[in-house]
Amino acid sequence: MPDIAVQNSIDSAPAETSLVAALGKRSIVLVGMMGAGKSSIGKRLAVRLGIPFIDADVEIESAAGMTIPEIFSAHGEPYFRAGEARVIARLLESGPQVLATGGGAFMNADTRALVAVKGISVWLKADFDILMRRIKRRTDRPLLKTEDPAATLKALMAERYPMYAEADLAVESREAPHETIVEEIIAGLRPLLSTVPGESAS
Repeated sequence: MPDIAVQNSIDSAPAETSLVAALGKRSIVLVGMMGAGKSSIGKRLAVRLGIPFIDADVEIESAAGMTIPEIFSAHGEPYFRAGEARVIARLLESGPQVLATGGGAFMNADTRALVAVKGISVWLKADFDILMRRIKRRTDRPLLKTEDPAATLKALMAERYPMYAEADLAVESREAPHETIVEEIIAGLRPLLSTVPGESAS
């Protein structure tokens, strides 16, 4: 008897092949707050589509030879943001791929403009309780190392959500199986990609 998961993958392959073909050389760029699931969901989305997954934060750390908290500590946030923008611009030349970006990356107007040309942006939108529950045990979030992390998170959400709302697609990140969210992203991408030329701007 054939493996059901394998059979389902085979059955869905033509639709996903056409979606990747329509993507051309563009990237699927995941944006959203820390804790929204960009890396975990992005990895599964990339496997589903058969394209690479790239985490911009990992690439930034590799380029700098330092962790992100170390960059913040040694050089400050403006230095980090400038490097982040450069790394994302470089990565956007390498599509197709699923590219997970840091929480503040989409706040940069130049980055948003570049993503609009070289990618399809997907906002993983999560509410405060979900985000707080996911990140409270993490120690690698420099912007939340404050006396009141909950208030800081709320302030960041208020600042960033209007910018995230400029993304091409918004999908709710919630306590649901990752595959469910992946399915919703794919379902949302299909009409977007059917109305956008498959050739990437170069």
